[in-house]
Amino acid sequence: MRMRRGKVKVPPPKQAEISPQTAWMLAVRDARDRGAFAQLYDHFAPRLKGFFMRGGVPAAQAEDIVQEVMLTAWHKAAQFDAQRAQVSAWIYQIARNRHVDLLRRESRPLPDDLDNDPAQEPDASQILAVEQEGEQLARALAALSPEQREIVEKAYLGEMTHQALSHQTGLPLGTIKSRIRLGLEKLRHELKGLR
Repeated sequence: MRMRRGKVKVPPPKQAEISPQTAWMLAVRDARDRGAFAQLYDHFAPRLKGFFMRGGVPAAQAEDIVQEVMLTAWHKAAQFDAQRAQVSAWIYQIARNRHVDLLRRESRPLPDDLDNDPAQEPDASQILAVEQEGEQLARALAALSPEQREIVEKAYLGEMTHQALSHQTGLPLGTIKSRIRLGLEKLRHELKGLR
C-alpha cells in the first residue's frame, strides 16, 4: 500500500512583539516623530545619567552627555535596524562611544564599568544608590588632609591631568602623584564598605 505524500501546512512564524521603546525609535526613524522621541528621551535619559555617573562622571556633566547621546540618536535614527539590535543596545552603544571619546580627550583611564550589559538598565533605586554613594564620597573627601583633598578633587572631579596639576600648583610631578596615591588609599579605606 502506497501512502500519498502531501505538503504539510506550516503556520507562518509569528512576528515578535516589539517593545514600546523600539516602536518609539521606529517612529523617530521612519517619521521623525517628535512625540515618540520625547518618550524615548524620558525613558532613557535617567538610565543613561546613572550609567555615566557609575562611570565616574559628575551629575551635571552626565546630564550634558545624555543630551548629546540622545541628540546623536535623533540624527542617526536612520541607522537604527531593529533586526540587528534592540533600541536599548543601540543607544547604549552610542553612550559608550561618547564616554570613551570623552575619556580619551581628557587622557583618563577607561573605567571598568564600560563593560555593563545594556539590558541591565538602572531603575530609580539604582539612581538613588548612586546619589547616596556620592554623598558618602563627599564625606570621605572631607576626611582627607586639605592638601590631598585639593589635589584629588582637581584630578578626578576637576578632571585635570597630573601634569596640569603640577603646572598649576608649582609642585613637582612626584609630589602630585604621591598626594593622589595617598589620598586614594585613604578614600578606599573610608569607602571600603560601600559596595
